[in-house]
Amino acid sequence: MATRRAARLAPVVEMAESTERTAAQRLGHFQGQVRLAQSKLGDLEGFRGEYQQQWISRGSQGVSGQWLMNYQHFLNQLETAVGQQRQSLAWHQANLDQARDSWQQAYARVEGLRKLVQRYIDEARMLEDKREQKLLDELSQRLPRQDHY
Repeated sequence: MATRRAARLAPVVEMAESTERTAAQRLGHFQGQVRLAQSKLGDLEGFRGEYQQQWISRGSQGVSGQWLMNYQHFLNQLETAVGQQRQSLAWHQANLDQARDSWQQAYARVEGLRKLVQRYIDEARMLEDKREQKLLDELSQRLPRQDHY
């Protein structure tokens, strides 16, 4: 009976494993998205740093009013892009956190089901061992005893 219970759970375990695999793939996807967003943010911040260095080098030599206005305008655009990329990174990080939670729940469900199936299999094995022992005990009682003194 315990073996049949374990066998009946097989489709449930397979569905849970499929759900866990899908959750793991989603997790991997969002990990990639976070890495990409971090890389883009690093690139933008690096470019902003280089652009600010231009101010230091060119500003010491003197610049025109037009150059300064263009510099400030472009720097504002860079700051906006950096801010947007930080928001994008935060959004991807939130998705990653949610995907990690979903995967952990799916993984825990699969593990719980596997343990339940193993318990059913162990119970079936113990019942079978008891039946065999009982049968052996009965057979040994039926055999004629030969006492040698």
